[in-house]
Amino acid sequence: MNFTLRVLGTASAKPVPDRHQSAQVLSVHGRLFLIDCGEAVQRQLLRFHVPMMKIDSIFLSHIHGDHLFGLFPLLSTMGMQARTAPLNIYAPANFGPVLKFFLSYFGEGLAFEIRHVPLQMKQPELIYHTKSVEISAFPLDHNIDTFGFLFREKEPPYNVRKECIGEYGLSLTEIGTLKRGEDVVRDDGTVIPVSVAAYKPYVPRSYAYCSDTASFPELAQWVKGVTLLYHEATYTEEYADQAAQRHHSTAVQAARCALEAGAGRLLIGHFSSRIKEPARYQSEARAIFPETQAVSDGDLFDLPLLRP
Repeated sequence: MNFTLRVLGTASAKPVPDRHQSAQVLSVHGRLFLIDCGEAVQRQLLRFHVPMMKIDSIFLSHIHGDHLFGLFPLLSTMGMQARTAPLNIYAPANFGPVLKFFLSYFGEGLAFEIRHVPLQMKQPELIYHTKSVEISAFPLDHNIDTFGFLFREKEPPYNVRKECIGEYGLSLTEIGTLKRGEDVVRDDGTVIPVSVAAYKPYVPRSYAYCSDTASFPELAQWVKGVTLLYHEATYTEEYADQAAQRHHSTAVQAARCALEAGAGRLLIGHFSSRIKEPARYQSEARAIFPETQAVSDGDLFDLPLLRP
């Protein structure tokens, strides 16, 4: 039951030699989710051996070019490789005309359906779920409509302790009751507590993606308790005024959000081209939230299963 993040791009708007623009791939229980789609994303997918044809869905935070310009080549390549599975793209409503343009000029011959699922919420909303994972979107504070995403494993059913099956003579119905997290109550009044006879196999893992955004108080509550948080940190503190003007965040603001949210770990990226040393971002953030890492293209984060 994997839960793995591959960072494909960590730069902001301007290209730099050693960093691609925003894109990440999250793998949860075998499903691949592409988050943002900056320039040359398909080359990064090839470089890091991510099978692009297995991408389940795409999540676009907003339609600024550094989060979008890799999409048309990727869709075209999927078409040339004979993809037939429908592809959902969760993106702001203003992505609709962009997709229409692509399909009108380059969509001929595509053998798969591209579905735009528009994001227009004002509060966190569930947008995707399977039996094992659920994904919510929430608004961010940028200068155009922008959304963050929270990917979370669902609570697993309880496992019944094998030794208790024989000890209590559990029936199939009673085993089902325990798996649902309920105590078994027999006709004679005997109670078999779920806390004794069953256990949770793991603590659900979660990942939140927050780019691009200014700092705002609700965000920490919306990602409360997240296992791994990615928060943009375009600027260091010396450029805090520019961050505010452009609706971006500093490394310090990202760290404060992680601290208030009680996040397990913080990743920062979306770095400005003017700052050549990511260690500066990391140092400022770690002064507030020590479990911070300034990410680089290609970084891989494997969230291990945690036992209760």
